[in-house]
Amino acid sequence: MTTLATRLGKVRGLDDGRVKTFLGVPYAEPPVGERRFKPPVMVSAWDGTRDATRFPNRAMQSEGGVSLQFKKPVAGELSEDCLYLNIDTPSKTDEPRPVLFWIHGGAFVTGSANEYDGSVLAAQGDVVVVTVNFRLGAFGFMDVSELGADYKDSIANGVLDLILSLQWVQENIADYGGDPDNVTIFGESSGGSLVMGLLGAPSADRYYHKAIAHSATCAHRKPGDRSESTAKRMGVSTDDYLQMLLEMPAQDIIDLDLAFGLTVDGNVITRSSFDAIKDRGANGVPLITGTNQREGTLYTQGDDAEQDHYANFNTGLATEMLLGGDPENYLAALRDAYPDASPGKFHELIWTDMFRRICSRAAEAVSSSGPGAWLYRFDLPANRPGAERLGATHASELAFTFNTFAKPDTHASLSFHDRNDPVVQTLAKTWSDAVIRFAKTGNPNGGDLPDWPTYASDSRNCLILDGDVRIEPDPDRLHRSLWEK
Repeated sequence: MTTLATRLGKVRGLDDGRVKTFLGVPYAEPPVGERRFKPPVMVSAWDGTRDATRFPNRAMQSEGGVSLQFKKPVAGELSEDCLYLNIDTPSKTDEPRPVLFWIHGGAFVTGSANEYDGSVLAAQGDVVVVTVNFRLGAFGFMDVSELGADYKDSIANGVLDLILSLQWVQENIADYGGDPDNVTIFGESSGGSLVMGLLGAPSADRYYHKAIAHSATCAHRKPGDRSESTAKRMGVSTDDYLQMLLEMPAQDIIDLDLAFGLTVDGNVITRSSFDAIKDRGANGVPLITGTNQREGTLYTQGDDAEQDHYANFNTGLATEMLLGGDPENYLAALRDAYPDASPGKFHELIWTDMFRRICSRAAEAVSSSGPGAWLYRFDLPANRPGAERLGATHASELAFTFNTFAKPDTHASLSFHDRNDPVVQTLAKTWSDAVIRFAKTGNPNGGDLPDWPTYASDSRNCLILDGDVRIEPDPDRLHRSLWEK
């Protein structure tokens, strides 16, 4: 155990001799009762010593989703009272260290900070790692602004949670050995999309200095009116559903099984990610972004058969890939390029293309604007028993980013690779070192990496993360010709 005196009060955490871990540090008052659907409020100081030795509550969510037989159970109860941070910091105390601030994925409706283990990065790189829980689903992304002025930004509550947690880091992380003037936000899937969304949220600009977006989409959609469909799902009139949402048990709201995404609401996220990159120009932040070679297999589970939802999903995913554009030409071109593709393979390709087009365009835009961006693709296929059919699927790179292979007793919940494989161990160290260097300096180059140029339209150099780590010029040549149809 270890006890730390902070500006908010004493906090008791864990200490293994290399890293001090503080679990469930609050950054906001609980958004419960009268605070449901309202903006977060900064936490107040506490009396006595706060216990930070157990995982905090996770945001309300369904426990369903993609079933993976080898995924570990996740600690922490489900609760609306979920606005907490987990902090890993080196045990030594001297100069302030760079801060890596992790935003989890889960389609904006599932996931938690508790699934990730920042302790290896903290010890390996002498950095502070913060993972954050924030409101999900209806609690974080539903528009209930018609309830009154207190709810005007409700559609962006999840984003406001992140901004407040970044403000908390700015004001408090020095107590934990972190440098508030060197913060890198990073996230994967919807967490990567939230990284991209924060680029377009001016109130967040001063709280971070670099960004990493794994398998991200971006903010571009305007909010739509979902009142009729939501009321229908609840079995009430549109005149009654908002008041019911204030009074319903949290689990009943989750059981509505509503989907959510990121929107340009106009107040919190004021413009699209790409407009923000252009607007900020050289005053923006450097970016690492990229994808996995076979993103879509996480959703198909490697099954080639047709599924009932594929037709609508294919159109929706392709539309998202084109930032709202008409997907007809792309879908036809993809079918022409892969005439023998099974329904499952075709669906997989569209998932992969959606992430790939957006991430490569973001890299090009950030480099063109001045800060510089680096594009990667993770290609090392899964080799853990039961996962081989997935290849290098969505989220494959996460255990490598955090290098959890170096910690046999890690609580991190998901890995698709055999931790005892020397190739896996080497790649994890190489990639996590690059992430650490980027957090420290704004440039990932060095160590065992080949020279990794910033991404540019004249060369399109991409880092391929595989057993043979290498640079490939324009690995997306074929598919870009389909995207631009």
